[in-house]
Amino acid sequence: KGDPMMFATLDDLEGAHHATTVAARDPVRQAVVVSLYGLTLGILFFAFQAPDVALSNIVIGAVALPTMIMLAIAKTRQ
Repeated sequence: KGDPMMFATLDDLEGAHHATTVAARDPVRQAVVVSLYGLTLGILFFAFQAPDVALSNIVIGAVALPTMIMLAIAKTRQ
C-alpha cells in the first residue's frame, strides 16, 4: 500500500526540516520552519493513510503553534 520511494522521500524531507529548525537562529525564521515541519509531518501522516492524524497535525503544527510563537515574539519585542 503505497510507494516505498515516496515514503523514503517524505522521510528525508522531514529529516531536513529537523536540521533546518535546529540551524535557524532567528526566532521568526524558526517559527516559519516549524510551520513547514508541521505541514511536512502532516503530509507524511496522510501518506501513511492516517488522515485524521494528518489534519489535526496540520492544524496544530502548521497553524496554531507558529501563530502562538509569532504572538509571543511580538509581545516580547514591544
